[in-house]
Amino acid sequence: MQAFPSFVQMSYSFRMTSEWWRTAAIYQIYPRSFADANGDGMGDLAGITSRLGDLHDLGIDAIWLSPFYTSPQRDAGYDVTDYCDVDPRFGTLADFDAMVAEAHARDIRVIVDLVPNHSSDQHVWFQAALAAAPGSAERARYLFRDGHGTAGGLPPNNWESVFGGPAWTRVTEADGMPGQWYLHLFDSSQPDFDWTNEVVREEFRRILRFWLDRGVDGFRVDVAHGMIKADGLPDYTPPTAGGSMGGAGGVTADALHDTVGTDATGVALEPEISDEAGDGAPYWAQDGVHEIYRDWRALLDEYPGERILAAEAWVDPLSRVAKWVRPDEMHQAFNFAYLETPWDAAALRTVIDASLDAFGAVGAPSTWVLSNHDVVRHATRLSVTEPNPQGHGLGPRSAGLPSYAPGLRRARAATALMLALPGSAYLYQGEELGLPEVIHLPDDARQDPTWFRTAGERYGRDGCRVPLPWEGSAPSYGFGPSDASWLPQPAQWAELARDQQRGVAGSTLSMYRDALARRREHGLASGSVEWLTGYPADVVALRNGDVIVVANTGSTAIELPAGDVLLTSEVLADRALAPDTTAWLRA
Repeated sequence: MQAFPSFVQMSYSFRMTSEWWRTAAIYQIYPRSFADANGDGMGDLAGITSRLGDLHDLGIDAIWLSPFYTSPQRDAGYDVTDYCDVDPRFGTLADFDAMVAEAHARDIRVIVDLVPNHSSDQHVWFQAALAAAPGSAERARYLFRDGHGTAGGLPPNNWESVFGGPAWTRVTEADGMPGQWYLHLFDSSQPDFDWTNEVVREEFRRILRFWLDRGVDGFRVDVAHGMIKADGLPDYTPPTAGGSMGGAGGVTADALHDTVGTDATGVALEPEISDEAGDGAPYWAQDGVHEIYRDWRALLDEYPGERILAAEAWVDPLSRVAKWVRPDEMHQAFNFAYLETPWDAAALRTVIDASLDAFGAVGAPSTWVLSNHDVVRHATRLSVTEPNPQGHGLGPRSAGLPSYAPGLRRARAATALMLALPGSAYLYQGEELGLPEVIHLPDDARQDPTWFRTAGERYGRDGCRVPLPWEGSAPSYGFGPSDASWLPQPAQWAELARDQQRGVAGSTLSMYRDALARRREHGLASGSVEWLTGYPADVVALRNGDVIVVANTGSTAIELPAGDVLLTSEVLADRALAPDTTAWLRA
């Protein structure tokens, strides 16, 4: 059994409840954009600590932090140089310990990001690999290969980076001559590890223990469908351009919509979804990843307090995603099929059924999520009328952009439906304020590698990462004590700031707070779904325990059934449920 520092034992004296992760509401913090304590324009750990009271008041159970490790920040911290230290931009290890202690004191668990598919090219291992010869132990920790063609001048295969362009970069050897190539499924500054190497596996066991010993409650695993590549690294040509973040694609919204129908009662029929993951890509969803997670699960199980693993696995279909959460592997996997589902009653019924069936078949909870740091915020996305492949982002030249009010109305209704479902729910910072995607960022302010690697063809993810507004009339809208903000904030932030919504009936913040409170009060996260019939085809109607949930995705108002109204996403006129509105009623 691992020895623990005494502060870790103390922090878990109140945390021995059973399987908390099955029903948790988990709030994602993007550290650089959450709260800035020192006024340099970059969010930090001290800023997070200062705002934990607001999150406790919101009613969440845990926070998940995107990377805060030492990094050149070429990809906002997902390019790590030291997995066991805090980047000075965000603070120190002492700041991290203080944040964990304060979160635990408020009964908030702490999940941290882990980035095992790749490191930064500034990592000491990669720098040693560049200095070493081909075939060396140093290069064996990454995926170096000889090139093809005359003098090895062509890449080892035809793989493309998720961020655009080739997935291989050639190095210059010590003698000044062009040499081997290294694989980077993301930016060229993010070389992929070779997970067939036991040295790499042991290093990540050490990293896991380092943070577990500091009291973290779990890990969100970045690119959890990657790490293992097919033997021989064969060529691969995707069937279509674009696709989901990570390339493996969940159930696309259009595909799900096109493959479902309804029966005479309006209940969705089964979808016809291909049983492939990532269209057979040889760098995603290889069976060997599961051996890694079984190893990690055994390690986590040595620790008290039910520490968890959550997978970012863009895998299709849901029955395949469920392999990541078998009893001896991870605890949760993000439900990207749900995230990518359009605001359409038939599609929603189908994906909810498919999710509960797939995850339930392996004894795992379903997770529900509508926004995160990699996708267009759902206050905008759910009302976009033109296709927008995942990861491409939105900008001034994008087609089909909605106005704010209709987009927010649909987003609030979608959230009210999501928070009524059994399982664990993930919220992305700022969605509780109704923040939309920031479309009109100046080109010279953009920082996402996707923007640069596609020469501006794709806007990337900056629009969902703009720093939060806390106080409508303060510098940087309360993000920090100065006007500095690493991405420019729109004037709209003044009216959407937290202090402008706190305690205001009908505000988005109040709706989220009320929904989370009633979700806990009525035990919805540990309940079950019973579909209700007799409603129009464009209405989602279900019962979960003693609560009836009705979501109107159509264009015509409907009459609500009898029962006390517990929650609505919009103010009701009498008992008419308007389009793009969700209501909870006492059954």
